[in-house]
Amino acid sequence: MEKLDRITVSPEFCKGLPSIRETHISVKAIIKMLVKGSTETEVLRAYPELEPEDIHQARLIKGL
Repeated sequence: MEKLDRITVSPEFCKGLPSIRETHISVKAIIKMLVKGSTETEVLRAYPELEPEDIHQARLIKGL
């Protein structure tokens, strides 16, 4: 199993839902974009503070 060191859960970010590196970017938001057909490049363009590894770990949570 891969380490998910970029996924955090804190009541201070995203109302306690899983987020990326203690930002206000929820894993759910990333997954929604990917499920709707967005590419990694489009996700990175929408959220420039993200890194490819952030998206990779979000995919692991959802099994994409």
